Amino acid sequence: MIEHFQWLPFLLAISVLTMSPGVDTILVMRNAATGGWRLGFLTSLGICMGLFAHATLSALGLSVILLGSAGLFTAFKFAGAAYLVYLGVQALRSAMKPVGMTFSDKKSAKVLTAWGGFRQGILSNVLNPKPIIFYMAFLPQFIDPSYSALGQSLFMASLHFIIAMAWQTFLALMVHKARVWLARPRVAQILDGLTGLLLVSFGVKLALSQR
Repeated sequence: MIEHFQWLPFLLAISVLTMSPGVDTILVMRNAATGGWRLGFLTSLGICMGLFAHATLSALGLSVILLGSAGLFTAFKFAGAAYLVYLGVQALRSAMKPVGMTFSDKKSAKVLTAWGGFRQGILSNVLNPKPIIFYMAFLPQFIDPSYSALGQSLFMASLHFIIAMAWQTFLALMVHKARVWLARPRVAQILDGLTGLLLVSFGVKLALSQR
């Protein structure tokens, strides 16, 4: 399978896609800012695990059904948009509290649990129809019909997983190194406010988007 796989164009494309600022980047950086690099890492892990769901759906042809049904696509789109708006509102509520971001292991209403970070990551990815469209349109170009479509799709998702995890973990570490600066209440308010506005805008944009 590997010798027939046109890996270079795919790697370049997903590398650019991964490093382009978006919902994934915002969630990882915000959670790393509030709970340390480990929470950012777990958020990234949840996001990247969602890639395998999209690859599987694409290979099994379920994405065709989803994209072919206006009703299903709209319902899925609004579910994802609502979740992004919900996350944005949560960030805006945090921005209204003049408290700096902390990195201790003490329980805090402001810091997500490990499971909470992972859950945010996987839900934001799985409920977003954009990766479905990307995988459905992009992956078939690299599928060799003489081999298993599912196996090849999961292989490509694994490459995407490695690249995305490396990049997002790097971002989480960089944010963690800036923890002294981020601990300032005013800085935390600005970061939460910008994050909230961006997430809400992403949600609204997704809700208004067409297939």
